Amino acid sequence: MYVTTSVSITLVLFLVGLVAMVTLSAHRMIEQVKHNVTLTVVLPADADSAQIARCGAVLKASPYCHACRYISREDALAEHVHSLGDNPEQFLGYNPLLASYEVSLNAAYANADSIAVVDQQLSALPYVKQVIYQKDLVDLLEHNVSQVTLVLLGLAVMLLLIAYVLIINTIRLHVYSQRFLINTMRLVGATPWVIKRPFVARSLRMGCWSALMALVLLAGLFYYVQYSMNIVLMPQTWMNVAFVVCVVLLTGELLTLIGALIAVNRYIRMDAERMYAI
Repeated sequence: MYVTTSVSITLVLFLVGLVAMVTLSAHRMIEQVKHNVTLTVVLPADADSAQIARCGAVLKASPYCHACRYISREDALAEHVHSLGDNPEQFLGYNPLLASYEVSLNAAYANADSIAVVDQQLSALPYVKQVIYQKDLVDLLEHNVSQVTLVLLGLAVMLLLIAYVLIINTIRLHVYSQRFLINTMRLVGATPWVIKRPFVARSLRMGCWSALMALVLLAGLFYYVQYSMNIVLMPQTWMNVAFVVCVVLLTGELLTLIGALIAVNRYIRMDAERMYAI
């Protein structure tokens, strides 16, 4: 019974850890997409080198800047020719394109409200002529990110509910086999906590061992998928590993503790006649 219960809890915790890893991977992908949101800070035609350097220093020191790239008028003309194939300098006689900074935003600022504030702040600077960004793309990205977040949150809540039901029912079946022992302890005068203590201790040990086995399975799956199939389940950082370990351990310990307390309390309050009937 102990081995069967541990295996059942291990499989449930394995699924919990797998969802945590997929959630971290989705969060990383969302951040990467948000980093692709860029602002183009256009400089005046008469901007001198000091103003250009001052603008770059302000942008790089700002909290919303993830990366910043200066595009000179010559570089802008070369990119225009490469993209469209025509050279406006040939028929205008001068280069009409302006120097600019291309700013990649931090993920926390890649939303419509924050970009509007950044646009207002940059437009007020004397050495900035215009701030250009794709508002429709930002709105679409914000909508899609909120939808993905809701789906992941719903999946996590649903799986936690399933884990709660399965683990508690598994613990209840384990305690069910010991119901006559609980009744005997009660008849000889043992207090409720004295009766609960060995069951709670055993359940906590069971939750700990099950969580460790689930983590071993997750580690094996992670390295197989990451290095054999080249699929990223989650970013390989210490914070992410610690997050998955804490989620699996806390879920295993907390749910086995709750399951043991609920199951033992039921049989402590139950009459001896009913124990033979169930």
